[in-house]
Amino acid sequence: MAAAPLPDSRRTLESIYESGVSYLDLQFTDVTGMVKTVSIAVRQLEAAVNSGIWFDGSAIEGFARVAESDMFLRPDLATFAVIPWESERRRVGRVLCNVYTPNGDPFPGDPRAVLQRAITRANEMGYRYRLWPELEFYLFREPLDIQHPEPDDQASYFDLSASESREVRRAICDALEQMGILVETAHHEVGPGQHEIDLAPLDALDMADAVVTARLAVKAVAAQFGLFATFMPKPLARMAGSGMHVHQQLLDLRGGANAFSDPSSDYTLSNIGRMFLAGQLAHARGMCAILAPLVNSYKRLVAGQEAPVYVTWAQLNRSALVRVPRSTEGQPDAARLELRALDPSCNPYLAFALMLRAGLDGISRGMDLPTPAEEELYTFNSRRRQLTTLPTSLYEALEALEASDLANDALGLHVYERFLEAKRIEWNEYSHEVSPWERDRYLRTY
Repeated sequence: MAAAPLPDSRRTLESIYESGVSYLDLQFTDVTGMVKTVSIAVRQLEAAVNSGIWFDGSAIEGFARVAESDMFLRPDLATFAVIPWESERRRVGRVLCNVYTPNGDPFPGDPRAVLQRAITRANEMGYRYRLWPELEFYLFREPLDIQHPEPDDQASYFDLSASESREVRRAICDALEQMGILVETAHHEVGPGQHEIDLAPLDALDMADAVVTARLAVKAVAAQFGLFATFMPKPLARMAGSGMHVHQQLLDLRGGANAFSDPSSDYTLSNIGRMFLAGQLAHARGMCAILAPLVNSYKRLVAGQEAPVYVTWAQLNRSALVRVPRSTEGQPDAARLELRALDPSCNPYLAFALMLRAGLDGISRGMDLPTPAEEELYTFNSRRRQLTTLPTSLYEALEALEASDLANDALGLHVYERFLEAKRIEWNEYSHEVSPWERDRYLRTY
């Protein structure tokens, strides 16, 4: 594992020492996307870079069995940032890490490594993958009543809320920008207490890192205001769910041109863009368990809430799985694809990897793009036109994931099997529960 730091690493190390941090949180995610942290004194950082920091992988969800538990964290110094919500008395920094085995090989169960492998595939085909997500969440008042959470306001879409939620959003944006993550816009969403933060475009690995950081920032800053933030996809019945729509582009690796753009074609979408989109549609059902990974996710993916139900694409129809937004006048090369099935509970490393691999598969195989569905799909007449539907439950999504050869290849056998195992346990636990709705509906009647 030992290796001397490269000159660039040496300069970064020196800048970290000069930042005045006393401690560093070394962070990574498990297979389900939960952030794990090991704290070290800043004086240990060079040793961590050279030799790694040991931890027991058998204790991490989906990582390793006891017999193969030794793992090492290697910090990615480019991800260093001071954590702005930590105590001012003692500055604390954050560095994201890759996970390695004792013999120095990348650990195949590391979600960050899964995305890095997909990016390598794109680079080999001559592309960079750029993303920008719309991150939705709810703010509830403390003390939190789990059964009846109280939203922090009663505002709606784009409303100028009278509560302190505007100040909370500004504080979240400030914290993210201090960590080098730019926010393009922030606003109130449809549901009471629901908010959205739109991140500025980044390449895929940087964006996955940014999403992981943003979720921590939102929760930490909200807590400072006495509020509870949640990325649960559907925390309130009959209210809008929280999604994470992701805008995507492939850029030419050499010149940086947008490979999706062709101003002379329909929807200003190039042949590369059409094949990439066709690949994502073809693999949509197999990807769904990764993009929407909770039992609760499928209470958001229902008709009538601007969430996708059918495997379709369109330009104007906001119930389509993928939208091709209109290019702004004067920016004909800004073509992009907006995938709308994701929710903010997903592991972004796995989600972005599978999205990328699905699109690249469409390009590699020259897939044909089906006809767009611009009609209103909430009142869609299935007798008039047959459309494939997304899974309606986590169980159905896991069945589709298990049948997907692309998912197996993109995630790697280790992550593929461990994710399925963890989520089947979740589904089985849910299946054994009896909800208040069932008792209210059936107990007296039957």
